[in-house]
Amino acid sequence: MNRRLLVFAATTFTTTLLMLTAAALGGDSTWKAGAAKAMITPEKLMWMAGYGSRTRPADGKLTELWAKALVLEDQDGNRGLVLTLDLVGIDRTLSQAVCNSLKEKYGLQREQIAICTSHTHSGPVVGHNLAPLHYRLIDASQQQLVDEWVAGFQKQVVAVVGEAISNLAPSWVSWGSGTTTLAVNRRENPAATVPQWRTEGKLKGPSDYDVPVLAVRDANEKLTAVLFGYACHATTLSGYQWSGDYPGYAQIDLEKAHPGCVALFFAGCGADQNPLPRSTVEMAEHYGERLATAVDTVLMTSQMRPVEGALQTTYAEIALPLDTLPTREQIELNAKSENHYEVSRATMLLEQIDSGVPLSQTYPYPVSAWSIGDDLQFVTLGGEVVVDYAIRLKSELTGPATWVAGYSNDVMAYIPSRRVLAEGGYEGGGAMVYYGLPSVWSPEIENDIVAEAHRQVELVAPQGTPSVELQSLRP
Repeated sequence: MNRRLLVFAATTFTTTLLMLTAAALGGDSTWKAGAAKAMITPEKLMWMAGYGSRTRPADGKLTELWAKALVLEDQDGNRGLVLTLDLVGIDRTLSQAVCNSLKEKYGLQREQIAICTSHTHSGPVVGHNLAPLHYRLIDASQQQLVDEWVAGFQKQVVAVVGEAISNLAPSWVSWGSGTTTLAVNRRENPAATVPQWRTEGKLKGPSDYDVPVLAVRDANEKLTAVLFGYACHATTLSGYQWSGDYPGYAQIDLEKAHPGCVALFFAGCGADQNPLPRSTVEMAEHYGERLATAVDTVLMTSQMRPVEGALQTTYAEIALPLDTLPTREQIELNAKSENHYEVSRATMLLEQIDSGVPLSQTYPYPVSAWSIGDDLQFVTLGGEVVVDYAIRLKSELTGPATWVAGYSNDVMAYIPSRRVLAEGGYEGGGAMVYYGLPSVWSPEIENDIVAEAHRQVELVAPQGTPSVELQSLRP
């Protein structure tokens, strides 16, 4: 009942606010926007992604999985596409193929495309993403299902983007930021202690509770799309049924509350954050409702700001350094390990070397920055990014007006901060084996990524905006 009242209040208040804004601006919108969605749930029961503990394919469905597209166009015709996917991640090869198709079909350049995955662990295996995790577990028939699904998925993505472009119409675009506290730093808080520590106010470690919200309304002030994010793993569930996990339930709640609206989710820098406690469908639904309520709370506040100004987009891949590479002898020794995943990675690395492709000392790491109007900066980073990056970038840039998405464009590994890298553990290096990279990252990783984010934000900053100064790099 409270949620229904909140939605009603949000709708009434925001409509009034936008009508006043429209009158002040002479009644003309300077933006166009279009949104669309396509169901990407596998029709066949194929292998699932995200957990190595699974021993068989999916056996059912809790929710559908979706690809959703939001296209923004400013008054000068500059376009940007945010593509959100209810998937664990996307690998570089598949990401490039999708972007090449979008360029060929619609003329979208790479810097105009942001591919954001929710990181649900209840979706299908996606191409080569997390290859060592599934290597040898998937037989030939299952691999064929994966390949067929990926081929169909690419066509669906191209089609849904075309639908979003065809839906472009004059729109009011506004933004704001809320909070919800469901994320828990999993490196600092043992799962069993979380309920008590939360009650006692003793949870440890950094977290990012921000809920960024971008609202799109048509000429009649009807909500047509809402883009929102949160920094927390989508790992409430670990069973054998397809599900968008808590982000999926949040999107479902918002679309029910706002008929005709397309709700799109992007994952923040939540690589070291978990929804705790977890493991039941009821918990996933509960966390989804909390996140949706946080979004609706933003929609009803006077703090939502109209997006005014131009859209500027940029994208680059930097040569992100790895630490010391293993020798062939070391890889061959790992191939004899009792650890199945070490064997899988070693086998794959040896196959690469034997094919004539040497191990690379760097990885082409994607960083993108958009300036959405005069205030909002949207930074997207590849990989599973720990929360330190969002906290640092927000402190060094424009605070709530800086949104940082992880799990974007290419999910190739965990991306630890220098602190987490030095501490070690799963996020600091242990997880590298599941992604197939030959070594842990070099200590320069954090400063390289942050420096590139600064460079791009300054590049797309509106004219007259003071230059962003990079703070002293942390040792």
